Amino acid sequence: MQKPEYYDKLIRNVPDFPKKGIQFKDITTLIKDPKGLENAVNDLADSFKGEKVDKVLGIESRGFVFSTGIALKIGKGVILARKPGKLPAKTERAEYSLEYGKDSIEVHVDAISKGDRVLVIDDLLATGGTFLAAAQLVEKLGGVVAGIGCVIELTGSLHGRDQLKNYKVVSLVQIPVHE
Repeated sequence: MQKPEYYDKLIRNVPDFPKKGIQFKDITTLIKDPKGLENAVNDLADSFKGEKVDKVLGIESRGFVFSTGIALKIGKGVILARKPGKLPAKTERAEYSLEYGKDSIEVHVDAISKGDRVLVIDDLLATGGTFLAAAQLVEKLGGVVAGIGCVIELTGSLHGRDQLKNYKVVSLVQIPVHE
């Protein structure tokens, strides 16, 4: 397992994106580094080694990168959680709050079978809303959340982990944020 400082060095900070005052954590610098990507996938997968996992759900879009790698490593399939209207078959939707409104994600209704243990993956945990919506979708479709994993967790004033207290949450690097 790599130390948090290893990942912190591979993540680019982009000031004032997408709006003034936001310090965007850009993982494209981590995933373009083959060893950085391999280590992130391996460390996230290894963090859930003791859990029974049937499928890995990736949240659009950066979560797809890590969920696919983890699924390949553990020999499981991938479920895509996408923005509304992007999946071609029948979907189920969950809504979540943003600072400036609401958004939602969808998964195919046939992606999760009753009792499937699903690992939910994205690149970043901030307020926890997207992860919570994904977990609710898993449970609504009869699945069980095997765990929640991400590369970056923004800690401090956002309290994202607090929304996810019913789940095992793993992050590779924790970055304090103050409003």
